[in-house]
Amino acid sequence: MNYNEIMQLVKYLNKSDLVEFKIKDKDFELAIRTKHYLKSKIVQGGNLPVNMAMAPTTPSVEPVAAPVEVVESQVVKAPVDENAGLVTVKSPIVGTFYRSPSPDKPAYIKVGDTISEGSVVCIIEAMKLFNEIESEVSGKIVKVLVEDASPVEYDQALFLVDPKG
Repeated sequence: MNYNEIMQLVKYLNKSDLVEFKIKDKDFELAIRTKHYLKSKIVQGGNLPVNMAMAPTTPSVEPVAAPVEVVESQVVKAPVDENAGLVTVKSPIVGTFYRSPSPDKPAYIKVGDTISEGSVVCIIEAMKLFNEIESEVSGKIVKVLVEDASPVEYDQALFLVDPKG
């Protein structure tokens, strides 16, 4: 599978009710766990993996268990405070956050820009794969919460968006 096929598969799986997807073909092995995986583990009372990045599985690696806050999607309303009415765009994977496609290119978005649903807002590199992160909300960028080339965790807040903007 090439990068584009994997990304199409990830987008399809995010929209489905599947909990986990595994594929193996000769030397290639891919395991993807959807947002429903966390919910099923909580219901079953199992341990939760910390790293939810798309990664080939290896039998010698055991996931590290830690408490994880479960959210419905990557877009979550911010807590009631000065950010009331703003929507938080969160990281769907663990990796390194980049604001632009390359160091010599301008940032995908900056504060004050208006974005629409499906707009690419950043790239997150995970295991040498550069994943374009698309917005699930339309509005005006109010704040960028992560520095360029910084590591990000699964479900970490990346941007604040004013949906009325």
